[in-house]
Amino acid sequence: MTYRINHNIASINSHRNLTMNNQNMARTLEKLSSGMKINRAADSPASLVISEQMRAQISGLNQAIDNSETAVSLVQTAEANMAEVNNLLVAVRQLAVHASNEGVNDEVMLAADQDEIENALGTIDRIAEQAQFGTKRLLNGSRGAVGTTTGENLEFVGATVETGDSREMGFDVKINQVATKASITGATAVTDELAQNGERLTVIENGTMATYVSDGNDTAATMVQNFQNEINAKGLNIDVSLNEAGNMTATHREYGSDYKFEVLSSTAGVLSEGAGEITDVDAGLDVVGTINGESAVGRGQVLTGAEGSKCIEGLAIRYHSDGPPEINPKCEVEDIEVEGGVPAEEAGVEIPPEGLSVGRVFVTQNSMKFQVGANKDQTVGISVENTHTEHLGRGITNASGFENLSQIDVTNFQGAQDAIELVDKAIETISKQRGDLGAFQKNTLESNLSNLRIQSENLTSSESVIRDTDMAKEMATFTKNQILSQSATAMLAQANQMPQSVMKLLG
Repeated sequence: MTYRINHNIASINSHRNLTMNNQNMARTLEKLSSGMKINRAADSPASLVISEQMRAQISGLNQAIDNSETAVSLVQTAEANMAEVNNLLVAVRQLAVHASNEGVNDEVMLAADQDEIENALGTIDRIAEQAQFGTKRLLNGSRGAVGTTTGENLEFVGATVETGDSREMGFDVKINQVATKASITGATAVTDELAQNGERLTVIENGTMATYVSDGNDTAATMVQNFQNEINAKGLNIDVSLNEAGNMTATHREYGSDYKFEVLSSTAGVLSEGAGEITDVDAGLDVVGTINGESAVGRGQVLTGAEGSKCIEGLAIRYHSDGPPEINPKCEVEDIEVEGGVPAEEAGVEIPPEGLSVGRVFVTQNSMKFQVGANKDQTVGISVENTHTEHLGRGITNASGFENLSQIDVTNFQGAQDAIELVDKAIETISKQRGDLGAFQKNTLESNLSNLRIQSENLTSSESVIRDTDMAKEMATFTKNQILSQSATAMLAQANQMPQSVMKLLG
């Protein structure tokens, strides 16, 4: 056995092991006290990276849950206000129906109905202006895409959350084909004599028939007027008139391929081709054109950006000219110079395939966006239309000339009849918007909420596996390290005694 006194290797070894055991015991104590097995990067660098990514994702998911719950509250607030608007519209419709009871009502009763309607419409406008969530107004049009147009015959109808912002340049609108109405003109002139011979006139629309039989007191003009009265009484959207040549024309009030009707006359050529034979009137044409260089879907006079369009998806504009687009003054097309904006057909110039520019539409996108995910671009949006009365009931052709709900007047029979139609359109608009809000809440927000909660739960569980301490395992490790530390302390004491044996050699 070798005896050395300058270097006690056994003591050094025991001290090294004691230090390591104390360090391990300190780390175990830290894990037990914090409940986390990763307290610093040195504990597990790779696991720390994964864990921190998970923590960021979990935090984002939890905030997205809060965002979605707030969005649900906003949607519910908007829908509740719209429900009250709908209730008021139902009341207005009831008053219009009452005002239509012409045989009973006098001027005082009609004036009272009109006053009550105006009061209800004023309340609708107040709701539209004042409905808000926090400081955000919901129904005044500021929470949707708004637009303006240039061009005499262009009108902005609406846009959706998918519609892009047009910026300063706007979107160019070109028209290839204007919308037309279903119409027929008889080949036989209508005379007073014909009217007095018991002419039977009939129009049929969607299965509803209006018929008038003239008598000996009729003239050509009164027969047509009486026929029109019968058409109006049946609620058909057909207008009849006499042209300058004395021929009868029947025309649908609405544009496009969705509207058609049938006619019948007891005399061949008055309306129908054959005497007593039903003649089908061809439906009108839908407008055809492009917006921002992209083909748009035409329905009646309205062009709408198709689904998947780059910038114009959901954008709707109306081109309400009855004639073809006009060639710009002094524009040479096929070597024909057209002066003063003469219609192309009159000028003998064919409209080019790409259409003619009729104006521009400018869109400012203000639709509501909600961050409903933890990552970039995980957003959803919805537009809420303007519910002011001047924006409801638009686009309805009527004899009274009402352009929107704010203009209705029930103090006469025709006005009351037309008011019913405009209110029906307004109810349809509000109901559709409520349906859109309900679908957005149920299918987008609430479904997403359920998915977010599941994601957060699963990700939290995964992060816990990586980062949280297994208390039982760590307690066992702590006990082991504690025993090892005590053992190392004892052995260090023994090792420090070993050099004392040298004294036996010196004694």
